[in-house]
Amino acid sequence: MRSKLFVPGSRPELFPKALAGEADGLSFDLEDSVSESRKDEARQELGRLLASDAAAGSGKVLIARVNAQDTPHFHADVQAVVRPGLQLLNVPKVDSVEQVVAAADAVIRAERANGVAEPVRLLLNIESPRGLRVAAELAAAHERVAGLQLGLGDLFEPLNIARRDPEAVRLAMFQLRLAAGEAGVFAYDSAFADIKDQDGYLAEAAMARRLGFLGKSCIHPSQVALANQAFRPSDEEIAHARRVVEAAADARARGVGAYVVDGKMIDGPFVRRAEAVVALARRLGLLAQ
Repeated sequence: MRSKLFVPGSRPELFPKALAGEADGLSFDLEDSVSESRKDEARQELGRLLASDAAAGSGKVLIARVNAQDTPHFHADVQAVVRPGLQLLNVPKVDSVEQVVAAADAVIRAERANGVAEPVRLLLNIESPRGLRVAAELAAAHERVAGLQLGLGDLFEPLNIARRDPEAVRLAMFQLRLAAGEAGVFAYDSAFADIKDQDGYLAEAAMARRLGFLGKSCIHPSQVALANQAFRPSDEEIAHARRVVEAAADARARGVGAYVVDGKMIDGPFVRRAEAVVALARRLGLLAQ
């Protein structure tokens, strides 16, 4: 999921265009982009979309961002959007193990009520100092957790940290990536509010990729191509990954434990990374199946 486009749940006229677009994932939002007076309307619209043939045939990773658990909307949101076809429930402002467990329990109840066979997993938003400090514990709190996502604006603003300070951004991203790695889940990058600053977006996306993030959020369709570009493996990376995968297979067949590819000593983590690059290249049509 190189790119994940936010789509306001209260704007159903945007749903068809988003489903037909180039984003790998769509995050339909019931939280910040929806006014209090339209919360119920938005969750009903999103529930109808998730039940539609258009959503089922889109090939997108379908995500719903619900309202926080300390609001009166959370349980109604979960009940409305946990439907067949939804892959991830994006839970905002998570900073305790108890919140993770409660969110997972709410999803499981909604699955039973709505006849959902394929488990819906959790993408946790880390948006507070405490949340970042205990992020590894949050990610490991329940088997339903699939990933962690930074909310840099909410994290930095109360601390008077400049959102565009590259060092501050890198440090927060690095800390989150380590937490995700400890728990064995993916890390996903934050939104970038300055839609016109494509160079700034690409710079953050490039940093996220170097740090091992899965992809970057997009708040406008114009950012989707930028995220896809930043997280697309280069031809050189694909060629090297293929050589690593082939060498690993040969080494296993010959019982060889240590070997070199392109002047680099290769071990298990390098092989797994190469296999992931080859799999992504095939999914993107950059390599024959």
